[in-house]
Amino acid sequence: MTVPSDDPADGWFSESVAVDYDTPGGANAVEAVTPVVEVLEELASGGPALEFAVGTGRIAAPLADRGVPVSGIEMSRAMVARLAGKPGGDAVEVTIGDMTSTRVSGEFALVYLVYNTISNVTTQDGQVEVFRNAAAHLRPGGLFLIEVGLPDLRRLPPGQDTVPFAIAPNGDRAGYVGFDQYNVATQEFTSNHVTVSPDGTGRFLRVPFRYAWPAEMDLMARIAGMRLKHRWADWDRSAFTDASTKHVSIWEKLPAE
Repeated sequence: MTVPSDDPADGWFSESVAVDYDTPGGANAVEAVTPVVEVLEELASGGPALEFAVGTGRIAAPLADRGVPVSGIEMSRAMVARLAGKPGGDAVEVTIGDMTSTRVSGEFALVYLVYNTISNVTTQDGQVEVFRNAAAHLRPGGLFLIEVGLPDLRRLPPGQDTVPFAIAPNGDRAGYVGFDQYNVATQEFTSNHVTVSPDGTGRFLRVPFRYAWPAEMDLMARIAGMRLKHRWADWDRSAFTDASTKHVSIWEKLPAE
């Protein structure tokens, strides 16, 4: 089998990343995907849905398989190439492009952006454009949903900028270590992934992000003509509190004045 080489146009989600993106377990486990799909199906209320950064269709394909009309925007052709083989994947119409600016035809009941992907947009201006683009695709009363983790800053003592989030040893010499490195002045951070194979070879992946607090996102929504409707701590609709480590937020598009 010939493995396609990485395409610079695919950014951080090139072939070398896409090939492992659907590894079973974790975010791809049925018990992780099903609650997401159930909430999105309810929010769409029988209308069409648009996923920003649709990726390999982890969410879009099972949502389409339930009969929800789903479209997607995605930069990475390597990721999209894996969508069609999934149940429901053939029904997802994907446009290759940037979610800050790419437009697709139609008016949607729901636009959604899950699994921390808003943080892949590494400037405040770019994140505002994501909100504007979502609003431009929504019909009046339509909903924009974001799922994103909160920065783990409370674990940073003075003088430290790094927080480990995963250590998964596999034998004496092999394993995985993940850690985030924060710049609290700019709200930029990098997610760092170190993987060591059983043969002793290693791989290091460093991906840039930008975090935004929920209140900042509410202001972005206001700029785009939307207002907060719901904010949950998780897909189970539990209350968002000061102890929450992530949020699922939903904004509603206001009618034109």
